[in-house]
Amino acid sequence: RLLLSLANAVGAGRNRQAIREILKAYANGLDSRALDDVFEQFAWNMGIGYFSSEIAPSPAFQAYKAIKQMEKQGKSRDEINKTLKEKFSDGNHVGKGGGGGC
Repeated sequence: RLLLSLANAVGAGRNRQAIREILKAYANGLDSRALDDVFEQFAWNMGIGYFSSEIAPSPAFQAYKAIKQMEKQGKSRDEINKTLKEKFSDGNHVGKGGGGGC
């Protein structure tokens, strides 16, 4: 359900909602490989040009990249969730103004 809401939010350019869905899904135990699939499908379905110009700079994609990077560093899910909340919760969006606005 959260991934469907994420996909709808990204497709509609609703960055705040997209961030909330990622944070909720990850906090609820979503395996980041599911996010790999979601963002791969955005590139596939919307085209690489659109993905590169609109989705890649978006706060949602920045949150996804942060998750992947922190997982590679061996950080715990609790640490990752805390960092995500600090960086991406309402009012703290990366990439403000890009990809449809926050």
